[in-house]
Amino acid sequence: MNPIKVILIGGTSHAGKSSVAAVVAARLGWEARSTDYLARHPGRPWPVGERAVPPHVIEYYGDLTDQARMDSVLEHYRRLGPQIDDIVRSHLAPDAPGLVLEGSALLPERAAAHMGPGVTAVWITAEPDLVTRRLHSESGHARAAAAGRNLIDAFLRRSLAFDRLFLADAEAKGLTVIKVADGDSIPDVADRVLALAA
Repeated sequence: MNPIKVILIGGTSHAGKSSVAAVVAARLGWEARSTDYLARHPGRPWPVGERAVPPHVIEYYGDLTDQARMDSVLEHYRRLGPQIDDIVRSHLAPDAPGLVLEGSALLPERAAAHMGPGVTAVWITAEPDLVTRRLHSESGHARAAAAGRNLIDAFLRRSLAFDRLFLADAEAKGLTVIKVADGDSIPDVADRVLALAA
């Protein structure tokens, strides 16, 4: 029996992937990585600290249609596929450390292709109301000017459409789906992921 060396965590934005991956990796003593750091597309449309929203991000969320935004991000995620493949393979080497890799770029088709000896994958989803509350809280939606709220709303629509598009695909491709509910703590969800690697 091959022990699990790589855990892949896919799902939409604000479902809890990053927080869960950090807890799982810490408990296992493994490395945690995010596909976001391979290349962001194009970034989140709200200020972070002193950083203003870049013009290309404003253009992406302000000018494109919802369908054009979705097409663009999916093309971007699929371009990252070879990099993701290399990362997974490198951690399956005998002396390589274990890896928890999370990110929206781990589309079900990509994650399922790696399922097998040494690799397991999970898809994390959350109810639209929960994703909306989390995203509104992080982005400062209530405090933003009308133009800023419009950008955040466009990001939210893309996130919810992404989840609708790929949730059934994740189930069909054999990924374990974890449905996060209001009140579920990050450690509780991490326990459910860890059960896959036991």
